[in-house]
Amino acid sequence: MRFDLLLTGGDQELGIRDGRIAAVGTGLPRDARRVVDVTGRLVTPGLIDLHTHVGPGYWGIDPDAVAWRSGVTTWVDAGSAGAFTLAGLRRTAESATVRIPALLNISAVGLAGRTGECRDPANCDTALAIDTIQANRDLLVGVKVRIDADTVGDNGVEPLRRGLAAADACGVPVMVHIGTSPPALGEVLDLLRPGDIVTHCASGIATPLGPAIRAAAERGVLLDIGHGSGGFAFDVLEAQLEAGLLPFTVSTDLHARSLHGPAFDLPTTMAKLLAAGMTLPEVVAAATTHPARALGLPGGSLTVGAPADFAIFEVREEPFPVSDAHRQVRISPLRLINHSTYVDGRPLPPKLSAPPAPWIPLTDAQHAALARRDHDIRALLTTPLVDVDGLADQFPRPKPRSS
Repeated sequence: MRFDLLLTGGDQELGIRDGRIAAVGTGLPRDARRVVDVTGRLVTPGLIDLHTHVGPGYWGIDPDAVAWRSGVTTWVDAGSAGAFTLAGLRRTAESATVRIPALLNISAVGLAGRTGECRDPANCDTALAIDTIQANRDLLVGVKVRIDADTVGDNGVEPLRRGLAAADACGVPVMVHIGTSPPALGEVLDLLRPGDIVTHCASGIATPLGPAIRAAAERGVLLDIGHGSGGFAFDVLEAQLEAGLLPFTVSTDLHARSLHGPAFDLPTTMAKLLAAGMTLPEVVAAATTHPARALGLPGGSLTVGAPADFAIFEVREEPFPVSDAHRQVRISPLRLINHSTYVDGRPLPPKLSAPPAPWIPLTDAQHAALARRDHDIRALLTTPLVDVDGLADQFPRPKPRSS
């Protein structure tokens, strides 16, 4: 067989062999183990979510239970683990079917709790962070620092200075979380280098508008959405777009307190950018090629030699009401409904999420929505595994993989 899988009916045909894209073009040979017609669908590279929390601890969720229904094949864990807790994140990455590169928290304790990891300066050990990155290059692709009043206490931007020193020594970028001051937003942004990432860039909490954010963007600092449970506001993004400041990447900051709302998943978050006025090609790039470029990750494109990570979506052109983290509502002109998701050319099977942790507050409406979703997924799990393309009889369930 020339191909294990051949996708036809799209703008370009894709031939998949041995987990990688072997051919792209039109009129490819039909010498394939399986031919799948994707006429009328949108085929994208596997989505890359630049800011998630999947490691053990207060915030972590199971990525495989969301990946199969959202198109996200690479989940960048953004600082769940520090040097003391990295082993737990590594176990998560090695057991998952999706790719999990990670940003090391400058605080060695990571996100074991809700906040406060940088209040003790001893936790922010630059030398330890450098040694940890150097010893875990297969997993770690950057440094994460959360800078807000609750996290740093009286330490101001010192944790960021230490994170930048570690990142500079290892040749990797820093992602900085911005939130309530002090320290002042300008003091944080002024320290960032070209290629560093500011997440929650359209937060209504940090109000990132004005000359500091423009100066940062103009010198090459990358703006990332990082929706989360409180990090995204429509009015702030709309003002930024009007000023010509487009986010470079769209991410969910998906974690235990945003999974069931207000972020939900990456396709929903992408729809919010569409509602704010960005185009579909801009939004898809912000979830594929741009995050791959930001962190030097594999994937992000449908080119020969790339990993065969891709997602198939229905683009439903209908009004889709979406809300931000502050209950502002906008209407997206369309919604992306995931049809199937593949990693290394194999379809991801359905998986049920674990129940929410007892410390996660949920409304009655959220509980009802979870019950409906659990019912639907259990119905899939009680039947023989057959994905929407009928590939399950041809390909076994994916094996767990590392990043």
